[in-house]
Amino acid sequence: MENDDITREIIGSAIRVHASLGPGLLESAYRVCLHQELILQGLGVEVEVPIPVVYRGRQVDVGYRIDLLVENRVLVELKAVAKTTPVHESQLLSYLRLGGYPLGLLINFHVVLLREGIRRMVNGMTKESRSSETKRL
Repeated sequence: MENDDITREIIGSAIRVHASLGPGLLESAYRVCLHQELILQGLGVEVEVPIPVVYRGRQVDVGYRIDLLVENRVLVELKAVAKTTPVHESQLLSYLRLGGYPLGLLINFHVVLLREGIRRMVNGMTKESRSSETKRL
């Protein structure tokens, strides 16, 4: 399965969860339900995967966790906030870089139409090209 196929499955699953639950719940509720939906779709999913930071050649555990890791290559960061900010996008990009993952989705469930709450981000982009590669889906 290609990365684009995986992201389509993740987005479809997130839309089903959002249609069922609606906005207004805690992030943890969406994480549990999206995890179950992705399993039902036959995808391999890990929840709250630790992501270490390497500082001066030493690995340190600072408590960062990836919300969902799908098929060991697409990182999913979930939010349930009134509006995502550039800090949320930076968090996703940092997690992609630290974990060496190629692709990530930032999904905010606290929106009326879930499509407005999804950002797809790619690892390895320069700062200038990053803004043009961050897509609103």
